Amino acid sequence: MGKLLIINGSPRAPKSNSKQYVALFQKYWNGESSKVNITPKNHTEICEDMAHYTDVLLVFPLYVDSIPVTLHNFLKTLEQHPPKQKPRISMVVNCGFLEPEQNQIAVEMIKLFCKQQGYPFLSVLCIGGGEAILNTPFRFLVKRKIKQLVKSVASHQSLSFQVTMPISKETYLKASTKYWIRYGAKNGVTKEQMDTMEIETN
Repeated sequence: MGKLLIINGSPRAPKSNSKQYVALFQKYWNGESSKVNITPKNHTEICEDMAHYTDVLLVFPLYVDSIPVTLHNFLKTLEQHPPKQKPRISMVVNCGFLEPEQNQIAVEMIKLFCKQQGYPFLSVLCIGGGEAILNTPFRFLVKRKIKQLVKSVASHQSLSFQVTMPISKETYLKASTKYWIRYGAKNGVTKEQMDTMEIETN
């Protein structure tokens, strides 16, 4: 088992769902590992550190059907400052949609980066309902898939995994709508405000 660097690419890294997925992966990883959150000031430092690892796991949420700008900016720096020894890349990406395949564009973006920059790409886990599933009885499904991802990374396999909640889209939509209405109310925002673009200007 190699030496692993886990990179949290979420814009909300310290308080993110990605942080929870990082913790779950580390729980089942038996080898040496370190974790780091991407910030605007540590891009070059992370690039230099990557030279000391055999594997890198990117963990991030889907943003507008793409990778978040936090990760995008880091990859631009990595392109300019690549490590001499390029580690193998794997990833965990989660989205708010119920369907894990919604993450596929982001997956292809990372694969393309790896292909163009010469990084071996290994395995990926796509998580649907990523903001909710860890707080439901279906948490065990995520754990199961992360264990499988751990095994594939440790054995240098190129595999693709998906997981989501086994519920209907209608049920998921109703539950998520209730959640956001309660969340808005807690922050002084009404459902009517959330139904307009005016919320974007406040």
